[in-house]
Amino acid sequence: MEPQIDKIGLKIGLEIHQQLATNKKLFCGCRQLELEEYPLRFTRKLRLAKSELGKYDPAALFESSKSKQIQYFANPQSSCLVEYDDEPPHKLDQDAKDTALIIASALKSDIFDESYVMRKIVIDGSNTSGFQRTMLVSQGGHIRVDGQDVGVQTICLEEDAAKLLKDTDSTREYALDRLGVPLVEIALEPVEGNPVFVKKIALTLGRLLRVTRRVTRGIGSIRQDVNVSVSGGGIVEVKGVQQLDQLEKVILYEAKRQHGLQIIAQKLEKIDLDSISREQSVDVTSFFADCKSKIIQKSIKDGYTIKSLGIKNFAGMFGYEPYEGIRLGKELGQQVRFFGIGGIFHSDELPNYGIEQDYVNKLRALLKLEKNDGFFIIAGPKDKLEFALDAVINRIKAAKNGVPAETRAATNTGETVFLRPRPGSSRMYPETDIPPILVSKQELEFAQRNVPKSWDETIADLQKKYGLNLQLAEQIFDSDYLELFESVCTKYKNPNFVASVLCSTITNLQRQGLDQMLLKPEHITRTFELLSDNKIAKESVEIIFENIMSGKIKSPDEFAQNQSSFDDLELEKFLDNLVQNNIGIIQKQGTHSTGMLMGMAMKSLRGKVSGEKISKSLESKIAKILEK
Repeated sequence: MEPQIDKIGLKIGLEIHQQLATNKKLFCGCRQLELEEYPLRFTRKLRLAKSELGKYDPAALFESSKSKQIQYFANPQSSCLVEYDDEPPHKLDQDAKDTALIIASALKSDIFDESYVMRKIVIDGSNTSGFQRTMLVSQGGHIRVDGQDVGVQTICLEEDAAKLLKDTDSTREYALDRLGVPLVEIALEPVEGNPVFVKKIALTLGRLLRVTRRVTRGIGSIRQDVNVSVSGGGIVEVKGVQQLDQLEKVILYEAKRQHGLQIIAQKLEKIDLDSISREQSVDVTSFFADCKSKIIQKSIKDGYTIKSLGIKNFAGMFGYEPYEGIRLGKELGQQVRFFGIGGIFHSDELPNYGIEQDYVNKLRALLKLEKNDGFFIIAGPKDKLEFALDAVINRIKAAKNGVPAETRAATNTGETVFLRPRPGSSRMYPETDIPPILVSKQELEFAQRNVPKSWDETIADLQKKYGLNLQLAEQIFDSDYLELFESVCTKYKNPNFVASVLCSTITNLQRQGLDQMLLKPEHITRTFELLSDNKIAKESVEIIFENIMSGKIKSPDEFAQNQSSFDDLELEKFLDNLVQNNIGIIQKQGTHSTGMLMGMAMKSLRGKVSGEKISKSLESKIAKILEK
């Protein structure tokens, strides 16, 4: 069973984060490079501090409770003392500022004459300073999608965060390549629930950003955060949606999850949850000393404390499932994983996991529970267990109110998992190291002059310039390879073939399970250079990409050097033998035999001789035989 989307009051708001293609970072001169070697390493531990309002931000408080140590990996080619938080920020990058103004102008947003850089508290380790710098550029405006105006709330210019490398129970590791790269954040007005329409909004806005030719492309260069709510529920922000197909799945999943939580809340209306407290929990570590459960025994071996808490009249509520996969027990398990705890056991799923019925009965007796009561069991390091126990209790209490406002992360399957509480007003405060950013009349005029052509005009220009059909022009523009395509076409004069390879061949190889990340832009450029110089055949292009993406070779030149090519004399001799060995087929099928013989030839000659050359020679030889 699925919820009726049009009857649950679904609202969706998009936030687009787009990296800008500037030559340097937002507040220093470092280049935007993704490197693999990090000669510099240092360690920090970020501490929680009150805001200027004298309050702790709930999201920061949650991150602080994990007590993680942060290790940073840096390369001087892509980061400096500004990223290490050992030097104040430099002057704002002018290219980034110009691009933000152009985007704001394109969206008809009202640009402020003066902007103030703010510090947004972030202590998950993704910023060495404990905050992200952001500035409000404009408010208002709209984008037109399917004949409907979708409002723009705000446009901000801000720094990207560091790249997460590894996350363990006690430490996190980040690379600083990406930290400080300029981002434009565009927050749109919420629209009423139609995931397909929201997907079109994201596509339209993404295309508008790309037609500026001032933004980066590729995986991770654009991210969609989506705010989802249903009638009577809190707003849930889902972060890290990178693909449009994933966006639609995430919205549908959140609609189902949130409506399911509201149904669960109705079931909890008459249950007293306010009196539950951590003090009521019982240490059951010694109680489980002889339990056969491997999970329990591992916890005891690791020196963990095991606690259990009973809840009156809660039987059946942990496992109640209004929609498939939507359970309160699942929500609680996600909460505790962020404290380095694998999950919880609850009464609705026991006996199970090696915990036998006899142990369940004895535990219920120990906790003084009746038949209609429920309980849960949680194990973990003593210093983290109290935080995790409080998190579970608070989440159980919040379940009575339906959907709590929180931040969640998108998964590859289109589901979402708990990330942290929603930040509050205490999160932002002024950046004291940067003076106000003024916007001059000349900068506004420059932005207006450089508002890009519309999507339709841009595609028409691409079709005309390269002789592409509409579908191929749209595919190459929406791909990550537009600039590479245009660069290759300056030397190799077959745009349709180049576009087909970049849009179809590489995608098909990726679908076969090959690693697209191994195929670098320089590999693609060099392959077409070899093709232009007649050092490889057209059929070799796919073979080269396949070999690189499977790790068999490291460069196109390696393939070119190792392949045994056929000269014209060898080719004629090979085809003469092929024709003579298949005279009977030729006489029986006539010109229709060309395809079969072509297939036989390509098995031996693929990548060594042009398919067009083989085809012409075969047709000529078969025609001569048929004339006789």
